[in-house]
Amino acid sequence: MTAAESATGPVPAPPTGSVRPPAVRRLLHITEEQTAALVDEDLALDAARAAFAATVDGPVFPGLALHGSDPRNRFTLKPSASATHAGVKIGTYWPGNAEHGLPRHHSTLLLFDQTIGRVAAVLELGAANAYRTAAADALAVDLLARADAGTLAVFGTGHQAAYEVAAVTRIRPIGEVLIVGRTAERAEQMSAALAAAGHIARGVSAEEACARADVIVTATTARADTPPLFEAAWVRPGTHISCMGADAPGKRELPPELFSRARVFCDLPEQARRMGESQHSPAETVLIPLGEVLTHHVTGRIDDSDITVFDSSGIGVQDLYLGLALLKKMDISL
Repeated sequence: MTAAESATGPVPAPPTGSVRPPAVRRLLHITEEQTAALVDEDLALDAARAAFAATVDGPVFPGLALHGSDPRNRFTLKPSASATHAGVKIGTYWPGNAEHGLPRHHSTLLLFDQTIGRVAAVLELGAANAYRTAAADALAVDLLARADAGTLAVFGTGHQAAYEVAAVTRIRPIGEVLIVGRTAERAEQMSAALAAAGHIARGVSAEEACARADVIVTATTARADTPPLFEAAWVRPGTHISCMGADAPGKRELPPELFSRARVFCDLPEQARRMGESQHSPAETVLIPLGEVLTHHVTGRIDDSDITVFDSSGIGVQDLYLGLALLKKMDISL
């Protein structure tokens, strides 16, 4: 008697003439080190273009923002599907990881075997997820910012900020990067790191950043129980703003008054109103899916004086297409 028979009783033979079930493939595990070595801005931007184009006619599912036994530890679930693949990304934010010398953020993508519904591949995407987020910003800048935009202001000095700078400066001829941090010291540290990477960068106040910027990127963990990062009146006509930080209920970076002055774009309106920056917008605010602009169904910037806002709460289809692009680069197909 086999171990399976002793534990559960005899295993019945398949009925005569039945179709043999498909073989279960070996679980594929792509490590953090592998994906971090493969990803770059071009791969991430190409994947973002494909993902946002797919949102026009394909399914797009809203994500869930949750927390673990310790409310400080948060995670998101972002499901996704295309005509050929499906999966779910689990993104984690464990602030205590800094005490262990580990990044606070991590992401894991599970891809399903479409034949039998089991997980076929696990991709660790900690670094790649930062590229993915910044690529959505770069796509929005490409579609919505003025063609002559030359000054970039970044609110935030944390994990994501440098990726945003790298992505945006590939899309527009940025001559100067202005950094706004919680403290002048953190802004100067970030500026020095960017200068070492070849950018002209300096720390400034929030008001000066808004007064000078053609493109503003917010990449913070700011919440609605604290003041907005800047005042609406400080934003010049013609500015584009990419809001990258609000991805859960209760988060907020922008002054709500700005919505009445802006044309507002997002990844998924349903999700943006629930957990993106637009959760704080007036009910009458029109949210335009960025995919509609990418596929020329809707005009993005109409006039050079427009203020445009991109509300990026993050959708699973971005992770799906990024994961598939990484597998393709490794010459792996599912």
